[in-house]
Amino acid sequence: MTTTTLAVLVPVLPFLGSVAGLLLGRTAPGFVRPLAVLPTLAAAVLAVVVAVRQGGGKSIEAATQLTPTGSVPIDLSLYIDGFAALVAVLVGVVATCVQIYSTGYLREDPRYPSYAALVSLFTSAMLLVVYSGDLMVLLVGWEVMGICSYFLVGHYWETPEARAASLKAFLVTKLGDVPFLIGLFALATDAGTFRITGVLGAVASGGLDHPTLIALLLLAGVAGKSAQFPLHTWLPDAMAGPTPVSALIHAATMVAAGIYFTARLLPVFAASAAAMTVLAVMAAVTMVGSGLAALAQDDIKRVLAYSTIGQLGYMAGALAVGDRGAAVFHLLSHAAFKALLFLAAGTVIHAAGTNSLTAMSRMSGLAKRVPDAFWTMTVALLALAAIPPFAGFFSKEAVLVAAEHTALGDRDVAPAAAGWTVLVAGLLTALLTAAYALRLWLRTFRGRGAEAPDHGRQPIAMTAVLWALAIPSLGFGLTVTYLDDWFDGHALTPTLTTAVLGTGLAAAGAVITYAVWRTLAVRAPAAVPVPHVAHPDAEAGQVEAEALRLPHPAEDPADPGRALLGPLHGPAAAGFHLDAVYRTAFVRPVLAAASLVRFLDREVVDTYVRAAGDSAKGLGWLVRRAQTGNVQTYLSALLAGSVVLVIAAVALANAVAGA
Repeated sequence: MTTTTLAVLVPVLPFLGSVAGLLLGRTAPGFVRPLAVLPTLAAAVLAVVVAVRQGGGKSIEAATQLTPTGSVPIDLSLYIDGFAALVAVLVGVVATCVQIYSTGYLREDPRYPSYAALVSLFTSAMLLVVYSGDLMVLLVGWEVMGICSYFLVGHYWETPEARAASLKAFLVTKLGDVPFLIGLFALATDAGTFRITGVLGAVASGGLDHPTLIALLLLAGVAGKSAQFPLHTWLPDAMAGPTPVSALIHAATMVAAGIYFTARLLPVFAASAAAMTVLAVMAAVTMVGSGLAALAQDDIKRVLAYSTIGQLGYMAGALAVGDRGAAVFHLLSHAAFKALLFLAAGTVIHAAGTNSLTAMSRMSGLAKRVPDAFWTMTVALLALAAIPPFAGFFSKEAVLVAAEHTALGDRDVAPAAAGWTVLVAGLLTALLTAAYALRLWLRTFRGRGAEAPDHGRQPIAMTAVLWALAIPSLGFGLTVTYLDDWFDGHALTPTLTTAVLGTGLAAAGAVITYAVWRTLAVRAPAAVPVPHVAHPDAEAGQVEAEALRLPHPAEDPADPGRALLGPLHGPAAAGFHLDAVYRTAFVRPVLAAASLVRFLDREVVDTYVRAAGDSAKGLGWLVRRAQTGNVQTYLSALLAGSVVLVIAAVALANAVAGA
């Protein structure tokens, strides 16, 4: 087969698996798991073959006109460069791991067939975004992912949290998608084409008439999809969905789409210094704010969610200083250890048999009970904290090096101010990341909460995936010297200055956090378990759980995050009250406007409608009253009318004669 044919099959196979899974889910349930895993696995293998054939060299392109539009054409096209080839491999591998993991995690879930089909469709949509060479076709995958996230986040629709989280994720991302769509049309109008190669050619020749406006409109969609400030608030709440879905969204789909889109069209953004500065500020605020928020969370999945937001901030920061190689390198590295973190957290939750054990203050004895999750999560947290030689160190350093070059004027793709902004925020975030990573590890595996019931050894499908993802989390960064050709040809190796600063700050954050934890752990009382049954939020069909008599997380004396943050702890735990700001600034005015419209509709419009109806009804009543059926009455009325007409005619004739 040609490389083009193989590339077409990569997004098509998961789509066909999704359709088949939906059709056979009820009639042939034995085929559901093979249809979930095998097409996605085949797509991953084909993506690897395509990447090997592409080899980081010349881009692979193919196109056919999808439909005549009469103006700007829309093409069904492929555009596979080194970035696209590697990201497609990432999507295929992570999606396969999630599907395999889910066969054990959701083995008793009655809605597993629809879940597996939606995961396959989610994967297909992301692969379409990655390989598409036309912006309109890319938009199709972009929007299909939004729909899939709505259904998957709301998988446990019986709980109000899941219903609210799915609706919030959909609405917040759509808030960014509206200006994003306008920006795409404006870009195509200026460039005269939706083809990515045509757009990049127009940028190179100075053919964009409104680069700043277009870039800012597109950034709104990127901020929504990739959870960047100020449209990031949906991502922590999306943890109400199944944990494997969280791994897929955070590692390989949805949030990765915005970063990948910006990397692919980076020259469009680089054409506007103002847009690059806005992107740098957005990334800096996202990095630091999410790091502070993660340090204050008690729910393990919310810590990881804010961690994702911060790491996406690193990627956006690399793009803001004009280095898409560093951004995509960190995207690939982050996908491995973040998928591992979420799936390991899911193993912890599954071991307790309940979705309620997500609060770190309630965890105890897990290192011995779930050793696979303990060791693999330790590897992933070291990668997250960017400790050498783990993967996160090399990719984070690539971002800091790019920011340093821009700040010092060695690279003129972006303003120096953008470089300094990203560099300072990145170094501060390195300290915060190590602090909350160690806090999570200590409170999860060395905590003093009351133990939940032990539901035995975890399925091999789950534990095998953890160890498979631990390999790239540990070793992917070591491939940095072999990836230059895939990343625009420039090196991504660390420099001494940023390596010392970044690693030193990470070490300082870890040491301070450990010292505070040791001090607090001596003083804090242990939790006392209280038997309880049938938790309503149970995952994977497991309903046995324990309620724990513990202090409220905001008052937990053993939490080093409270001591480290001080007065910032409350606002950070609440996400700096951005949801409250949005309710005041947007939700309440919209509801007030809706109330006004309802009042006008009821009291004004309906009044006129009712009056018109009453008038017709009254006229009908008069006509009905005149229809008595008495012939004498009709003749009298006819005679009276004739007399009136004669009198009127005579009067009119006299008036005309007198004139």
